[in-house]
Amino acid sequence: MKEFNNFSLDRLSKLIARFARLRIAVAGDYFLDKYLDVDPALAETSIETGKTAHQVAAVRHSPGAAGTIVCNLAALGAGELHAVGFTGDDGESYDLRKDLADLGCATDRLHLEPDRMTPAYLKPRDSTDAGLSGEHNRYDVKNRAPTGFAAQRRIVEAIDALLPDIDALIALDQVEEEGCGVITPMVVEALADRAARFPKVVFWADSRRRIRLFRGVIIKPNQFEAVGIASPDPNQTVELNQLCEAVARLRIRTGGPICATRGAEGMLVSDPEPTLVPGVRLDGPTDPTGAGDSATAGAVLALAAGANLPEAALIGNLVASITVEQLATTGTARPDQLPPRLEMWQLQRHNSPTV
Repeated sequence: MKEFNNFSLDRLSKLIARFARLRIAVAGDYFLDKYLDVDPALAETSIETGKTAHQVAAVRHSPGAAGTIVCNLAALGAGELHAVGFTGDDGESYDLRKDLADLGCATDRLHLEPDRMTPAYLKPRDSTDAGLSGEHNRYDVKNRAPTGFAAQRRIVEAIDALLPDIDALIALDQVEEEGCGVITPMVVEALADRAARFPKVVFWADSRRRIRLFRGVIIKPNQFEAVGIASPDPNQTVELNQLCEAVARLRIRTGGPICATRGAEGMLVSDPEPTLVPGVRLDGPTDPTGAGDSATAGAVLALAAGANLPEAALIGNLVASITVEQLATTGTARPDQLPPRLEMWQLQRHNSPTV
């Protein structure tokens, strides 16, 4: 296994310069991230129940899950964005579509399905505490009945309509309940077929529960998914040798390149030779919310711009290192933030005893 250490500012700048020409489709589960800013000083006691009635002083929302990837692609300057999926016919759908349109993302293939809910993460938090300690318990809205055949066919048809004119397709399987989201077995099978038929298009997939089902596309498992640990302990890690062996087996099984994320330690990629791509070491508090999605955005843009897999993984690491420093929100990174972050990474590698 080799370690990736040689990447220049000039190479990064050339790749970034191509971002504005790229056309990216993101197919998957679009959630609405809805933040309820609660002012503790305004809390009331309910006359009917005697319980505390928390008072919402402000409401913020932004696209979540697959929408988080779109947010990051837009912030990084992608030239053309397309959302593929579905929403319900409800207020969350209105907010989500408006937010995506504000990002310049086309929503004509984000189908409206009246019998579905628009998935949402409701996130109450104290407006007086910007840190993670200010977060209340979250409320999730998800569809828990299987996605109908007709809706699945519309997803596949939307992908087929876009493929001749895009540079990359990202599939995000966020809904953990089997067959209840956008990336159903029918869609997974279609992606494997289309990846073989469109070799010039970058196909990238991420899934919370079913990453091993994809074939012939680049997949991004985290270190625990790669070795088959479903519910890791908070401080658990995977030994690098164990991860390397698991990635090699997974590479054979899926028939596509692997980008295994290791949190702050970076990524281990295989295409097919394993390469360790170190992350950026950070001081101070971090918030990992959306880090994987931001890494996906950076890596896929880099691949579509002509980067090889280790280069793309490094750019994904740089992007994620910027977004995790943005607390109590789902962060994004701008292209102008990447060169200084690369210089930080280069300095750390120069001073590392392993180099």
